[in-house]
Amino acid sequence: MMRISETVKHLLLINVIMFIGTLAIGEGILFYDWFAMHFPGNESFKPWQIITHMFMHGGWSHLFFNMFALWMFGSPVEQVLGSKKFLFIYFSAGLGAVAMQVGYYYFQYLPIYDSLVSSGLSGNEIIQMLSTNKVIEGTTQAQVAELQNIFPIYNASMVGASGCLMGIMAAFGMMNPNAELMLIFLPIPIKAKYFIPGIIALDLISGISGQSIFGYGNVAHFAHVGGAITGAIIMWYWKKTQFNRNRWY
Repeated sequence: MMRISETVKHLLLINVIMFIGTLAIGEGILFYDWFAMHFPGNESFKPWQIITHMFMHGGWSHLFFNMFALWMFGSPVEQVLGSKKFLFIYFSAGLGAVAMQVGYYYFQYLPIYDSLVSSGLSGNEIIQMLSTNKVIEGTTQAQVAELQNIFPIYNASMVGASGCLMGIMAAFGMMNPNAELMLIFLPIPIKAKYFIPGIIALDLISGISGQSIFGYGNVAHFAHVGGAITGAIIMWYWKKTQFNRNRWY
């Protein structure tokens, strides 16, 4: 069995502790309010959530698969790059994931919000209805339909290390392009240089279509794409400017 590297070991421990805290404090509700990443336009958003959501998970299976990926891909990446560069990719990918997912949310949210303002609603009225899920008197059916379109965005929250891990997976794939990987439900060995771009492409298709290809709901697909792109850009830059052609260290 591959040895767990030190930084990966610490990240595993932090994620598990945070998950236990979610179960133990306020039946998870308080922990999610404090540390999950909320839509920035929502009053529940706090700046620290940009980082803390990376250590939150929505259930045992979510935690298990993310931590398994952290061990599987994180340890070999850290062993080659060292802890500082590993952490730089990890958190940069997490930030890239947030930026792309929130950017996509705003791409959907702002045109509808502006349309509602143009139709006669004030900003305060819009936020009040989105926050309480109660329609104020005088709101038209057309306005209600538009409010329903942005209600899930305004009340969206993000949790999980998936964005960070997609960046680490991208780094692993660039370092080990011929390593053979397999999906649990598709036990066919595929080289990393095909496997990881394929996973990114599936996330992109799912994000654009709004339908998860693997049937899982409530997945921040654009966060996955943002994390992977960030990790790949960092590794490309490091290879170009700091390393020779034959090694990553």
